[in-house]
Amino acid sequence: MATTRIATGEWHGSLLEGSGRVTLESSGLGTFDVTWVARTEEPGGLTSPEELMAAAHASCFSMQLSSVLAKAGHPATTLNTRAEVDFQVGEGITGSRLWVSGDVPGMDADAFREAAESAKDGCPVSRALAVPITLTVG
Repeated sequence: MATTRIATGEWHGSLLEGSGRVTLESSGLGTFDVTWVARTEEPGGLTSPEELMAAAHASCFSMQLSSVLAKAGHPATTLNTRAEVDFQVGEGITGSRLWVSGDVPGMDADAFREAAESAKDGCPVSRALAVPITLTVG
């Protein structure tokens, strides 16, 4: 069964002086303020598209790795993933880096590394970074 999740964004003013908000509509978990300065300098209590993407990548990768490990007969007790998404003015998002550690009984470091590589390639967010995007204006 396919699912759809919805977030909305609004922006007021120019890019450099303006501000906006992003709302997590599907979950109702909140509305978060964004500005250009928070995106390109220090966050100052605000978020950015890149931070939201890092959250999506870290959580998606953790779920994918959990699945890979369970299918290999080594369910994880705990997985900890950190994602860093880079934004370069004039270029856009230039990369995402993942770090993972975990408690996986009965699995050695080489097998864990192999499972993590498989999860990185199979993670839907990893794959989404290059998918076609449709746009409707109106």
